Amino acid sequence: MTRPASVWNTAPTSAPAQRKDRYVPGSSAHPAKMHPGIAAHAIRTYTHPGDLVLDPMCGIGTTLVEALHLGRNALGVEYEPRWATLASLNTRSAAQKTGAGSGIVRCGDARHLTDLAPADARGEVALVITSPPYGPSVHGQVRSSRETGAPGVVKKDFRYGHDRANLAHVPTTHLIEAFTEILAQCRTMLRPGGTAVITTRPWRERGELIDLPSAVLAAGKTVGLIPSQRCVALLAGIRNGRLITRPSFFQMKNVRDARRQGTPLSVVQHEDALIFTRPVKALPDPSWPDTAHRSGT
Repeated sequence: MTRPASVWNTAPTSAPAQRKDRYVPGSSAHPAKMHPGIAAHAIRTYTHPGDLVLDPMCGIGTTLVEALHLGRNALGVEYEPRWATLASLNTRSAAQKTGAGSGIVRCGDARHLTDLAPADARGEVALVITSPPYGPSVHGQVRSSRETGAPGVVKKDFRYGHDRANLAHVPTTHLIEAFTEILAQCRTMLRPGGTAVITTRPWRERGELIDLPSAVLAAGKTVGLIPSQRCVALLAGIRNGRLITRPSFFQMKNVRDARRQGTPLSVVQHEDALIFTRPVKALPDPSWPDTAHRSGT
């Protein structure tokens, strides 16, 4: 376990370069993959080899793959069967390559996490790391005219499935309510003193700023987790003391379009990493974690 830092240098190389040779075909199509460097940094910082790492919204299993490559055990839950299948294949491949640790993937709604997870994992998780679905404008990849036969470029792989119960499709208020339920389940899965790392960022919707990080902080407090840090996880590289941005084509297009319309958008260069701790002792009232924190519990 390394010493926590407030700025995480998590993108010395691009995310595709970090994923190279670690994922089965089809994995790149997921619209909002966890950044491998962010997952790896959190795992190194907050766990030891042999610990159990949980991602309740694991997508293609990036967190699980990174955990296994670092000698940890991994548990993931994913709502969409397509991604759950890929997460299972990626996890199995990582376990075979490393020869250490075990990985389990379950398909289902993370709001029922404690029912989906193995019974012996409850209260044994050292680290929860996940990210709620957000900001669809930054998702997707580009197909060129060479691929499509049509002029210009088109966007691909930027949507989740069509199941309207998927949290990627619900209004922000509903998303926060559901994510609060998921965090409550995660608190039960965490061991006393265990850590939860939630990566997120603000985004704009019809010009309005959606402050999801603040909402996630409030949700964590509501379920009795103690906020301990708010870090910057870089999506940009650092070279000669300067940030080297790596935005996608459509991120650049969205920024230019917004600025032309007078919206002060900038290229995204980091995510917020919100760090919570499960108290070692039971809180007298989960609605008041700050009071418990001051009293040393």
